[in-house]
Parts: sequence; C-alpha cells; structure tokens
Amino acid sequence: MPPSPLLGPVVALVAWSLVMMVWMALTRLPAMKKAGIGLNRRGGRGANLEGVIPDEVNWKAHNYQHLMEQPTIFYAIVLSLILMGFDHPINVWLAWAYVALRVAHSLVQATINVVAVRFTLFALSSLCLVSLTVHAGLRLWH
Repeated sequence: MPPSPLLGPVVALVAWSLVMMVWMALTRLPAMKKAGIGLNRRGGRGANLEGVIPDEVNWKAHNYQHLMEQPTIFYAIVLSLILMGFDHPINVWLAWAYVALRVAHSLVQATINVVAVRFTLFALSSLCLVSLTVHAGLRLWH
C-alpha cells in the first residue's frame, strides 16, 4: 500500500522547522558572541536574549518557537485524517496550503517582520487548519 499523500505536508513542515532551527542557530550564535555571551554560562533561556542581541536575530528564534506551537495541532489532525483513510484531494490541498502559508509566515517574520502581513498569513493558515478539522469531524460523524 503506498503512503498517504497527506504525509508529504507533514514531512515538509518538519523539514522546514529544521531549516528554521539551523537559520536561528547560524544567526544567534554569532550575535551572542558579539554581545559577549558565551555558551558556557549557567542557566538562562532564549527569552533572556531579548534586548541583548538585535531584534532581527531574535525574529528567527520567535518563528522557530511558533513552529513548535500551532503546527502541533496540524500534525495531530493530519495524522488523524490519515488514520481515518480520508486523504481526499481537498484535504491534501488544504494541508499543502497550510505548509506553504507557514513557510511564507516564517520568511516574513524572519526578515521584514511586518505584523499585518504575518497576521494575514497566520489567519489564512488557521483557516486551512479549521477546514481540515471540520473535515475530520464530519468524517467521524458520518
């Protein structure tokens, strides 16, 4: 049996999250060094770097954190659809749209960080997530 086409968006979003993690590290570590912050210090969290290193550097970390939040619901609902055997083309399209919108959101937040653009992308991706959830609920109900 071939894998569900819904697995593609799941793998793609995980891969994108890893890209953002690397981008965050590649920008944050040099900024920390420049600010005199070493990795050998005790304690601390990423939030402690707010106002210490440039905002443009922290934007990548903020986005990486966002990719650990709402997308967890995406993974759960897409895997639920797969388990229900409901990989209808509309669900595949919605899942890919969600991923594309989240990637666009990441690129905006990590570079120009215009809140109105970010919000629009977030809202559109959330509509995809709501649609996937409604489809799963209707599948269970029927």
